[in-house]
Amino acid sequence: MTDITPPPELVQQWYDQAKRDPCGPINWVAVKAAQWGADQELEACLCEVSFLNSSALADRVRAARRPKPPSLKEQALKALAHILNNSATQLGADTIRRALEALPDD
Repeated sequence: MTDITPPPELVQQWYDQAKRDPCGPINWVAVKAAQWGADQELEACLCEVSFLNSSALADRVRAARRPKPPSLKEQALKALAHILNNSATQLGADTIRRALEALPDD
């Protein structure tokens, strides 16, 4: 079995970033380490699948297991829909929605 322990430099980087976490740096680093380990395991498995001439399957699995975060446009449209559903005033909201929908995705 391959060792998937994160390198010390990466752990130090996580710890430095975690100092601002209200839950504390140990919690933050533990979450980051778990995510990193899961990513390493997924990539190792997908590498094996790719060797079986199933790169399309590997790509589909990666996309399903590690979806990209919503684009800024998608986030803005969702926030606008939330505002419209919870507000009596809709002044200009339709114009903003149409403008956002016209923008290309990131």
